[in-house]
Amino acid sequence: MMWQRAFLVFWAVLTIAGCDQIDGLFATPPPPAPTVPVVTEGVSPESAELQAFYARVEQGHRTRGLLRIDGGGPDVPYDADRLARTFEAVAFSREFSNIGAQLVRQETDSMLHRWVEPVRFEPIFGASVPVAQRVDDIAAIQRFAARLGRATGHPVSFVERNGNFRVLILSEEERKVSGPLLQRLLPGIREQEISVIQNLGRESYCVVVAADPDSTGELSQAIAVIRAELPPLLRLSCVHEELAQGMGLANDSPTARPSIFNDDDEFGRLTSMDEAMLGMLYDPRLSPGIDAETARPIVRALAKAQFSTSF
Repeated sequence: MMWQRAFLVFWAVLTIAGCDQIDGLFATPPPPAPTVPVVTEGVSPESAELQAFYARVEQGHRTRGLLRIDGGGPDVPYDADRLARTFEAVAFSREFSNIGAQLVRQETDSMLHRWVEPVRFEPIFGASVPVAQRVDDIAAIQRFAARLGRATGHPVSFVERNGNFRVLILSEEERKVSGPLLQRLLPGIREQEISVIQNLGRESYCVVVAADPDSTGELSQAIAVIRAELPPLLRLSCVHEELAQGMGLANDSPTARPSIFNDDDEFGRLTSMDEAMLGMLYDPRLSPGIDAETARPIVRALAKAQFSTSF
């Protein structure tokens, strides 16, 4: 079975919504959503079954040497040419396409997307997520936000309120009724994106949605949704991939190696190649909205510079 994470970009006019704490389904700190059913805190039978399922998945991955944390080693060498080709594959394509009224997993060409404004990561937890787990998740997001800032050279921070990149950690029950919250956090989000999030198959660990309101390639808002049932390694791999993809590296590629942007789960942490690509993505010689053909000579020059500088 192929395990999946997903990145969606939609082109809708967005407004920035305030964020106020409510009691009930979402414990911290989404805006009022009175139509959202309240879920009793604690682990439901469905979530308990998923916890056991993902624990088996993680153990199987570890047994097979997957979810590597070494960032790539001598067994996966790469050069500037591979770096350039991998960057083009993940930065100038997207995983989902509109087919009629449906949003389906089908790779299509895309312009380059990245943030212009500073990125502010804000965690939002479902009420079912234990306090100890929240503490661990917050620490992981804080550490990774700092790492993304170093890799991109772009302002990236962690905030408790008023973020523009929300990280939702929700149980199965909470995610299935998250539509009103998603609409409140991203007022331009379409029913297609909401449906993908609310109806994730168990083969999908997590998903990220990013907004390009003017179709210019400039990202302005994003939401990552991570399953609360995931065990530690899979959970952290979602933090790494979805937050990094939400910075603008929108696609997964079976040829990306060593990279977390590959659905084979070989790597569970950002790799040296991934950090190099993030640096290329935010290099001033590229700009939001540029297409792959126009960018190709710049990308090749950036890859050579990254490779010679880093290695």
